[in-house]
Amino acid sequence: MSMNSTPSGERIHIGFFGRRNAGKSSVVNAVTGQDLAIVSDVKGTTTDPVSKAMELLPLGPVMIIDTPGFDDEGHLGELRIRKTRQVLNKTDIAILVVDATEGQRDCDRELIGLFRAKEIPYLVVYNKTDLLAEIPGDTDREIYVSARTGAKIFELKERMARLRSDAPENRIIADKLSPGDFVLLVVPIDKAAPKGRLILPQQQTIRDILEANAAAIVVKETELAQTLCDLGRAPALVITDSQVFDSVAKIVPPEIPLTSFSILMARYKGLLGEAVRGAAAVEKLKDGDTILIAEGCTHHRQCNDIGTVKIPGWLRGHTGKTLNIRAVAGTEYPDDLSPYAMVIHCGGCMLNEREVRYRMKCAADQGVPITNYGTLIAYLNGILPRSIEIFPELTAE
Repeated sequence: MSMNSTPSGERIHIGFFGRRNAGKSSVVNAVTGQDLAIVSDVKGTTTDPVSKAMELLPLGPVMIIDTPGFDDEGHLGELRIRKTRQVLNKTDIAILVVDATEGQRDCDRELIGLFRAKEIPYLVVYNKTDLLAEIPGDTDREIYVSARTGAKIFELKERMARLRSDAPENRIIADKLSPGDFVLLVVPIDKAAPKGRLILPQQQTIRDILEANAAAIVVKETELAQTLCDLGRAPALVITDSQVFDSVAKIVPPEIPLTSFSILMARYKGLLGEAVRGAAAVEKLKDGDTILIAEGCTHHRQCNDIGTVKIPGWLRGHTGKTLNIRAVAGTEYPDDLSPYAMVIHCGGCMLNEREVRYRMKCAADQGVPITNYGTLIAYLNGILPRSIEIFPELTAE
């Protein structure tokens, strides 16, 4: 996968924060070498978070996010600050831009407190050093730059890269495979996928298998049984689309490990343990309970959409209860989850790991069970224990 085609969820998200007129947008433009953000002496020029996917050396594929001033005023200002707080939930590296001629103010210190509370690696960047008579020395957390002259912008990028140098590399399934293994992938032709392409979790899983020096064999569910007979030896693993989990489980012999793309994505994003525990919450649902169906991306829903049609139907059939369903997509994930009996999330392939973990933590902190599509579907079909056998650290309840 080239850097230009790297999906949003696989990019390092770098958020630029600070007061109005501190020079956030100027620093963004200096760091990227492009006019990504509008620059003006007028306070509040940036009115909404502006995101741009790009390649930034030495970091690689990144998502640059320029945010509104954290000291914005009035009703609209409050809404903009709320949007800025939402950006924090998906920020891998936070850059606090401070006007070097004025120093830190209360809102800057509040932002630093938020970075620390959310355990976000951060740097404080003092901008406009070209206006200082004497420039202080840098520290571990602070660097003095000038977006106007370009002074120390290169050093800033080097410092940003070091904040990610010790980040662990997550794997989808490669760490469970050996060179030469066969992995059979069951991929129905999904009407929701762009014509001529596989959906993102399938693409990512194939790539991860190849990086393990294993072989990925892709079939539709209608060719699964014949392919198993023709292989000559058992595959190390079968991975299926969740929507055909039940029928695939009946075809694949019990001695062959079986899981789903959605379960693997939950593991990749750090959600799987919580998702396994949360799936059992369906047994406690009562008439009138409200379920939150959350998706990380927005797409045109099909008439038989899995999130808003199939899963609600399976839930009602399994529980025999009258349930209320609320669906949200994209960034519209509610802070207050108290109205919900449980949260059922998509695989999160378009969200980065930090945002998925934030959503999981929101649910855990409020005592609301959370699971994801594939884990829930496996549970409803009675095959969850089998689906996570390859992860002995987990226990299906």
